[in-house]
Amino acid sequence: MPRPLPDKVILFDSLCNLCNGWSRFVLKRDTQALFTFCRVQSPAGQELLARLGLPLDTFETVILLERAPNSDKGGYRDYHKSEAALRIAAQLSGPWRHLALLRVLPRGLRDLVYDAVARNRYRLFGKRRECKLPDTAERKRFLEEIDVD
Repeated sequence: MPRPLPDKVILFDSLCNLCNGWSRFVLKRDTQALFTFCRVQSPAGQELLARLGLPLDTFETVILLERAPNSDKGGYRDYHKSEAALRIAAQLSGPWRHLALLRVLPRGLRDLVYDAVARNRYRLFGKRRECKLPDTAERKRFLEEIDVD
């Protein structure tokens, strides 16, 4: 059954081993369950990509959607590439949140490195033929369908 969009959603390519590894890494260290995960290949992921005006068949970045604070209309901000990854890391438990210090580097430089890895991620880390679905315990942290309002 579709549900409303949560406050913080991480969109990721579930066929990419690196992206899957990143989502599992975050899931394990997100002890406060701040983030909801959404495969870009899912109906919800496709809807969110369409709302953002992004391609529905090529995925080159992790995307973080965060409900804007004090937004009376439920508006969201979207973050891409290194900014998304570092904003996510900043909210994790343990020493990983200190990775956010890398935000002092110019975004252009950070994204240059991000893009180089993203372009080669399938070659370096491999690609799945089908996505790994969450187990029963994790299922509530994954968004497959959303209300289309």
